[in-house]
Amino acid sequence: MSKKQDAIYFDNFIECAGYASKAALMLKDIFRNFDPAKMPEWMDQIHSIEHAADKCRHGMTDKLAKAFITPIEREDISALSTNIDTLTDKIEEVCMRVYIHNVQTIRPDAITMLDVVIRGCEEVCKMLAEFADFRHSKKLKEYTIHINSLEEESDRLFIANMRQLHVEQGLDIRDIMAWEEIYTYLEKCADACEEIADNVESVVMKNS
Repeated sequence: MSKKQDAIYFDNFIECAGYASKAALMLKDIFRNFDPAKMPEWMDQIHSIEHAADKCRHGMTDKLAKAFITPIEREDISALSTNIDTLTDKIEEVCMRVYIHNVQTIRPDAITMLDVVIRGCEEVCKMLAEFADFRHSKKLKEYTIHINSLEEESDRLFIANMRQLHVEQGLDIRDIMAWEEIYTYLEKCADACEEIADNVESVVMKNS
């Protein structure tokens, strides 16, 4: 297979991850400029990013179905493509939970958790930009370690924030239930970043 044909797969990974990063940054704008009345409009905007990510993944699937030879195993291409798409999905689902629960104000600790997700998305984008040269790259391991560390940071924030919900005085039970879900989905975003890093690490090990 030519280098140009190989590049199609790796470029697609980068493009799809870019949508996840774009969705995460948009979610931060929503949180920082929060207005419950604008949520339907914001939901549409973030869904348009998710839809574009889906189209990007489907493009990969179409190419994969027609390919005779691939630069890495088909199963690995498919799994990585799916997990990158899942990251964008999980970011959209955070927004959906804010809308479904009719949240009226954003808790600052949610923005802190989201910042970790944004950093995770940025590291994923850097890692995938390096992925095409995985047989020679000396940076991939570094990105994997960074992403794993961010997932651990997200875990710590998740535990602290969930506990705060149950010790804070004066919270309505509906608010507790809403924020439990929102924190859970923010944590799932960080988990999705780690899953992508694990996919990449697995490919490197198989092909070393």
